[in-house]
Order: sequence, then C-alpha cells, then structure tokens
Amino acid sequence: MTHELDGIFRPKSIAVIGASSKKGTIGHSILHNLIGYSFNGKVFPVNPKANVIHSIKCYSTILDVPDAVDLAIIIVAVDYVVSIVEQCGQKGVKGIVVITSGFKEVGEEGAAKELEVLKVARKYGMRMIGPNCFGVLNTDPEYSMNATFSKAQPLRGRVGFMSQSGALGEAILGLAFDLNLGFSQFASVGNKADISGNAILEYWRDDPNTDVILLYLENFGDPQKFTRIARDMARKKPIVAVKAGRTAAGARAISSHTGVLAGLDVGTDALFEQCGVIRVTSIDELFDIAVALSNQPLPRGDRIGIITNAGGPGILATDAVVNCGLKMAQFEEKTIKRLRDELPAVAAVNNPVDVIAAGGPDSYRIAMDTVLSDKNVDAVICIFVPPVVVDHKAVIEAIIESVDKHKNDKTVLGCFMAAASGIAGSGALVERKIPIYTFPESAAKALAAMVRHYEWINRPESEVIEYKDVDRKRVSEIVDKATAEKRQTIMGAEALEILDAYGINIARAVHCENVEEAQKAASSLHLPVIMKIDAPEVVHKTDVGGVSGDLRTEAEVKKAFETMKRKFGKTGDPGGVIVQELVSSGVETIIGMNQDPSFGPLMMFGLGGVYVEVMKDVTFKVHPVTERGAKVMIKDIKGYPLLSGFRGTEPVDFSCLQETIKRLSQLVTDFPQLESFDVNPFFAAAKRENSKAVDARFMLKE
Repeated sequence: MTHELDGIFRPKSIAVIGASSKKGTIGHSILHNLIGYSFNGKVFPVNPKANVIHSIKCYSTILDVPDAVDLAIIIVAVDYVVSIVEQCGQKGVKGIVVITSGFKEVGEEGAAKELEVLKVARKYGMRMIGPNCFGVLNTDPEYSMNATFSKAQPLRGRVGFMSQSGALGEAILGLAFDLNLGFSQFASVGNKADISGNAILEYWRDDPNTDVILLYLENFGDPQKFTRIARDMARKKPIVAVKAGRTAAGARAISSHTGVLAGLDVGTDALFEQCGVIRVTSIDELFDIAVALSNQPLPRGDRIGIITNAGGPGILATDAVVNCGLKMAQFEEKTIKRLRDELPAVAAVNNPVDVIAAGGPDSYRIAMDTVLSDKNVDAVICIFVPPVVVDHKAVIEAIIESVDKHKNDKTVLGCFMAAASGIAGSGALVERKIPIYTFPESAAKALAAMVRHYEWINRPESEVIEYKDVDRKRVSEIVDKATAEKRQTIMGAEALEILDAYGINIARAVHCENVEEAQKAASSLHLPVIMKIDAPEVVHKTDVGGVSGDLRTEAEVKKAFETMKRKFGKTGDPGGVIVQELVSSGVETIIGMNQDPSFGPLMMFGLGGVYVEVMKDVTFKVHPVTERGAKVMIKDIKGYPLLSGFRGTEPVDFSCLQETIKRLSQLVTDFPQLESFDVNPFFAAAKRENSKAVDARFMLKE
C-alpha cells in the first residue's frame, strides 16, 4: 500500500465487526455484499455471540483474528465504538469505516463521543471514514469490494462518487444500476470526522480507474482547500456536484442533520464556478450529466444539430437547446442540399432535421452522416419516437454506424421517447457509449453542462492584479480611528476617503457642520448638489428622508439643511451633513463584500441604488477577484444589457468598472478587519471621468 487511504479502498483483508446472521440487519447485509461481490481478499466476521456467520468462522473480537487486518467495518452500538476502535488500533488495522450513527449529528453528547473515537484513531495512525455512513466500494477486479449495505450490486465503471449522506447511498447505487452507470469507487463519508471529501478528491485525482467524479455535499469543511484541489482536478477529470441547502430552510435542515452550519448558497455557486465544478440541482440531473461525461467526448462548441422523426419532439428539443444557452447550428449549404436530395420530399432539412415517422434506417443513416459531417455542428441530439412501421433495431444500427464512421469526433446524445428498456435494440446504443435520454430537455441540459466545462477547461488562466498606487497608510488611519472610538461602521466622508485612497473615482463631497459651511461647499462644488445626513446610525438615508437631491440654489441648500436639522438634530444639530456634487449620468451599480463563515470574503456586483434590495440582480465571486473574474461578474447579471448599451445608449466604460471591482478586492486583501462593505451606488458611465462612487459603508469585525 502506497497511499494512506489504500487501507480503506484497497484492502487485502476486512473484518466486519458487528456481523450478523440475521437477515435485514446492516451487519448481515455488509457481510453478504462482500461475499456476493466476490471480494478478492480475506473476510473475518466479528461477533462475540456467534461461532459461524454466512458459513465463515466468526471471532469474538478483532484481537482474536489470527491474520493481519487492513480494514475494519464497524457496526456496533454507539457506546461500544470507542473500545472497538481501540482494539482495532492494537490489532494494527490501517483503516476503519464506522457505519454506526448517534454521533455529532444528534447533538453535543454525540459530538463528544465522536471526538473520543477520532482521538483513538489518530493515536494509532488509523484513517477513518464516518461515523454515520453507508460504506465504501471499489469495483476494480483486483479488489471487488462492496462494503456497503446496498441491495443493488454496483456496476464497474470509471465514475467516482462521494456522498455526504448515507441515506442517499441506496438510492444512488440503485439508480446508477438502472442507468447502466458504472462506478470505479464509492464513498459515503458521513460526519467526516477524519477523512473529508477533500481527502477523497485528492485520492481520486491520481486514481487511473476514475475519469469522472460525482459529489453529493451538505457542507464544506475547508472551502479554500476544496478550491485548490478542484481547480487542479477539473481540467483533467470533470467534477459534478449536488450541494444541498440552496434555500434558508434547507440550510437549517442541514445544520440539524450534520451538526455543522451550512454556508451561504451564493458562496457555493461562486466557488464552484471559479474552480470548474459543474453544479446541478438534483440527483437526476447529476446522473444525466454523468452518463454523458463518462461516455462521450466534450463538444468543442455550442452549435447543436437535432435529428428527429417527429415534429413535436424536434420543437421541444429546439426550445430546450436555446433555453439552455446553446445555439441551433446553421447548416452549410451542401448539408441542406444533400439532405434535400436524399431524404423523402416531405422531410424537413433545416435544423431540426425531421426524417418523418416513416423515416427508417436509411433516412437516419443519411441524416446522421450528413449532419455530423457539417463543420458548423459541434454536437447532435438524435431523437427517435418508435413508430409501428419502422424496424427499431435497424434504426439503432444505422445511428451506431454513423457515429463509428465519424470516430467519436463529435458529441452524440440519443433521445428515445419511450422507456429505454422498451425499445428493441436500445441496449446496443448503451454498449456503444451513446447515452439515451427519455426527454430532449435532459439531453440539452447535459450538453449545456459539457459545453460550459469545455469552455472552462480552455479559457486562459487569469491573475490577481496588485495596484501599487494605493494609499494603505491613509486607510489604516481611518480604520484605526474607528476602532479606537469603538465604532464598527465607517460611513459618509470617511468611507469616500477610503475609496479615494484606493484609486476609485468618487463624487466630490464635503462634510459640513452648519448651514454656512453647507452653502460654501455647494458653491465650491458647483450647483446643483445633493445633501445627505452624515450619521452612522442612519443607514438607509433615502428611506428616512436623509437625502435631499438636485439642490440648485444656495437658498435650497439652506432649506435642506434646516429640514435635516429639525428631523435628525437631537440638540439642535443634525450631527453634520455631506454636500456632494450631483452625479446624474450612468447606470447605478453596487459593489460589495461580505465575510462568509465558510468561504471567507465574497465579492458582489450588481445593479445598485434603491433597486438592489428589490431586484437582487447581483453576482458573487470568492475573493480575490481576478482580471477575468471581474469581467464575468459584470456580464453575469441580468441587467447587463443596461451596461452594454440599450436602445441607443452608449455602453459604460467597462475597463473602469472592472478596475474598480479589482481595486476593492485588493482593499479586502489589505484590510482583513473588514467584515463587509457596500459601495452603493457606483455610477458606471460611458466615460471614465464620469464613473463615480457616490456613497459607501464599511463594517469592521467585532
């Protein structure tokens, strides 16, 4: 054994501690699966109440086993686990899988027991999966190990699956069997007391039998480490993940289930996008994409050709392709000519190609060969609705012949709109590694995921830019002053000064204590101006009348000051106001940051002003933001057309907007004491000199 996890995934001997002769128990199922799956090693049942189980000699304790033991599967009552693990350590066991539940997931008392188990395992240098897990498996014939209590026998394949939920294990293995999806290895990690998902990812990174990795996650133990591992792996082995807890209610359920808090879901999206993990929303979608990735080459573009023998499914497929962000391929003229010349006269020869219900194997052979030969086509969805008058097997053979002729040059997914098992000969497609989907929407989603992954793999690496012209000293003085005054909030003129120190364009502003200062400031800034209350306790100024806009005369400035004095003054003084130049051109955006307990700083960008809370059109990136990351943040919001030029308006200065995001990202790097901030609004205008931050608020950590 060359790796510390080999004792768990590549054992030569296994002890099942808690083995049982009673059918229906976990102890019986695991022992039965090891034998039934032809484990290529020695198996030792351990149970003090039995002499023989499953026709195999049983031992009272693991210490009584005469041979060396690599792996121990522990299925005993929670109160006995610590002593059993101690015995495993004394025996020299290399790895343990604790199936038993009743630990961290049930509360503080269980967490204390889990910590005891972990301390014993580490004392003896043993690696542990679990507790509260479903088991592990390795389909490599050299081991043939099914150490789970699943009723389904796993198929051999090249997909590694890691699940944080033990309860989902049975459903996962059963569904994979029905879909003819084979696994290389499977691990249910449970509470992740010792071996985490990150450790298993690293293990599979170097596994020659694993090409695709599937994950079911409920939380991240070390998101930064996950990012490093996944970003490196995803370029060689696609990673597809379901992350539970997308909603607030779901996050609370996870906390109850696993004993740890879930991070913000926006952080998960940002993390996955940055490290190339394909995120899906359901187990069904996970398997749909896994079947495609493990059987077909990645498309080299997003231009999709559709071949069908029924109009309705062709329309559904077209809608699905477009809705998934893909493009319907525009055929070459020679493609259309050949289709028109060789298909029946009533066939539709533009994309989607409809060979009509009477179209048999010859029509499919012509259509597939012609469309796959078109240089404007990157992938094909081949739809077949089985009519009574057509030889199903012959059609399938024609599809396979066409794919073979083009030597897997392009991605081909099948859509057979009936149960795959009910169409004669459909198994030949599966054997030829052509995935079959029941509905076109599933095929389109799988293709979209493959296209995005291809684009991610081939995009150039982007670096974090460090700006040398920032004034850290000036910001330090502001932060230190707020800390000395026991203020967590930095607003108003101080906040704008922080932005200015980091080279961010700001709307000129002056703090004023009385009406004379306000009038003088308005004159120096050039009317019209706006006036804002400058008080830390007033956060949403507009909501409470703390902003007076478009003040065009000194008389209006005086009146606005006196109004604020009456509304906010506690002792006849409003506590100061800010008089600021009026910025009227540009699109209001927001740039912010929030410290996530799991992911660290999350940078945010979106449409700003008063609309941010209503529209919530924002995107997130895990800090720090790279050159490319800033571009993606801007482009990913739904309101992007407002920035890029809408109905004749000029596009904003994107270089200035991107630079502002990157400079704020550097501010977060330089000042980790920042808990959060909002620069809102930042007016993004067509010219750099008109793109300015109008307001900001910084929160310091306690």
